[in-house]
Amino acid sequence: MKISGVDIRPGNIIEYDKGLWKVAKIQHTQPGKGGAYMQVEMKNLIDGRKTNVRFRSADTVEKVRLDTKEFQYLYTDGDNLVFMDNETYEQIFIATSMMGEEIAFLQDGMQVTLELYDEKPISVQLPDQIEAEIVEADAVVKGQTASSSYKPAILDNGVRVMVPPFIGAGTRIIVDVYAKEYVKKAE
Repeated sequence: MKISGVDIRPGNIIEYDKGLWKVAKIQHTQPGKGGAYMQVEMKNLIDGRKTNVRFRSADTVEKVRLDTKEFQYLYTDGDNLVFMDNETYEQIFIATSMMGEEIAFLQDGMQVTLELYDEKPISVQLPDQIEAEIVEADAVVKGQTASSSYKPAILDNGVRVMVPPFIGAGTRIIVDVYAKEYVKKAE
């Protein structure tokens, strides 16, 4: 579907320069001289490159619709992650480089959503929150308990997060995957 350059929004997937790009940020600018334009920051979904492009209202881009499908993460095989289609039980391999920093939160048996373009996976969406165990937490500094101070802690997957003072090693917590933040204590 063709859209005008000024109708681009964050989260849109567009076809540009013979590649698929996900829009990260936009800024509408109307200079005193000349026409208005949209400054668009986007990331290539295939190789991970980032770019900034100016689109004017006369420019048109192809907005791409991706198919999404539920998969289950099975295991890591060298530089590949193995996922199973929940409907057909077919296994597919995806390069670990496609995941980015979120790969640390991937757990055995986790249900994920794959975004597909022409039946080929181009991105992996993890659940927004996961449960993890604290393996190491700094001691509370005396006198800091009155303020809402947080202390560093390391999760069982090696990720470092800030947690409230009452959380200690061995505690299971809920973590926001994309913000890498403590949400609450697990029940």
